[in-house]
Parts: sequence; C-alpha cells; structure tokens
Amino acid sequence: MQASTESPNRGSATATESKGAYWCHDCSERIRDVKVEGDGAPDCPTCGDEMEFERSPDSTGCAC
Repeated sequence: MQASTESPNRGSATATESKGAYWCHDCSERIRDVKVEGDGAPDCPTCGDEMEFERSPDSTGCAC
C-alpha cells in the first residue's frame, strides 16, 4: 500500500510545518518543535531535565 500523502502536515494547510517534537521520556512530556523558541532543546516543564528531539527533518508522518 502507498501512503496517501508524503506531507508531514496532515490537517490544516495553513498550519506551521513541524519537523518533530521534544520529549522527556521520564515524565512523558511532549512539546512540538514549532512551540519552542530558540535553537536549543527546552527543559522539561515537569522535572527540569533537557528534553530530547525526535524525528528527523526528512521523515514524514506523525511524530508520536
């Protein structure tokens, strides 16, 4: 079966295209990259540890 779309932007065509999300695996916190200001990884709002970026810019589909 072929994927119906190669675009990672599924939904509103005017939405900002996300390249992934930052995760805190200990707390299960997730922050989309488009919600983060600056170039570095944010700190987890729950525990304060640095979050990890997941999903490469070249991939398509859901970051969950």
